[in-house]
Amino acid sequence: MRNILQKIALPLAFWLGAWQLAALVVDRELLLPGPLSVAVRLGQLAGTAAFWETTAASLGRIFGGFLAGAVLGTILAVCTGALPWADRLLSPAVKVLRATPVASFIVLVLLWAPTGRVPAIISGLMVLPVLWANVCKGISQTDGRLLEAAEAYRFGRRKTVLLVYVPSVFPYFVSGCSTGLGLAWKAGVAAEVLCQPRPAIGTQVYASKLTLDTPALFAWTAVVIVLSFLLDYVLGLLFRRLRRGTIL
Repeated sequence: MRNILQKIALPLAFWLGAWQLAALVVDRELLLPGPLSVAVRLGQLAGTAAFWETTAASLGRIFGGFLAGAVLGTILAVCTGALPWADRLLSPAVKVLRATPVASFIVLVLLWAPTGRVPAIISGLMVLPVLWANVCKGISQTDGRLLEAAEAYRFGRRKTVLLVYVPSVFPYFVSGCSTGLGLAWKAGVAAEVLCQPRPAIGTQVYASKLTLDTPALFAWTAVVIVLSFLLDYVLGLLFRRLRRGTIL
């Protein structure tokens, strides 16, 4: 209970108080609604079936894009780590992908793909270079002494990968997933705002802006933050169980 109080309750109370104080100073709900006003609006939204349908749709799109980007980024990292010609061929493309602005990708993908698939594609494109960089670093940081020991004990390729490379890369993979998940939500919701699929959280954010419903805008933003934290927690729990070998 003390840890919960120190790590969650006190910081949350502090920032909610600061938010409420700022709202009182501004004294205009159109510009900055207070936390109570946002909570009431969130409760109103959560009482409708459309809210849950919208949340589930965005969750499916963005998490699906995250998974695709994580898998593809990991595969490309393994290829560039194992094959010199693949490194020369693929590394520049992934670096360009990482440097390109999100807005440019959204507009381009909107020309090439159906509206409903754009957020998933954008989320995947944002996650891919993060996982690629992290997994590549994990491969390069593998202890050479362990590789020499594996060679001395005549481990096969499969055994070397499972017993040497996977434990070395795993922490970098977990870190990449945590970072990539946040990027996936930011980019995915931004794509929804621009391409307006239905139903979608980004579409509701844009609608709140058009109708000057600032409490709803804050409420939908809070939903995105909570979903991001929940997914990050679930993935972290899954990875910890994988590391301990207790996933089943």
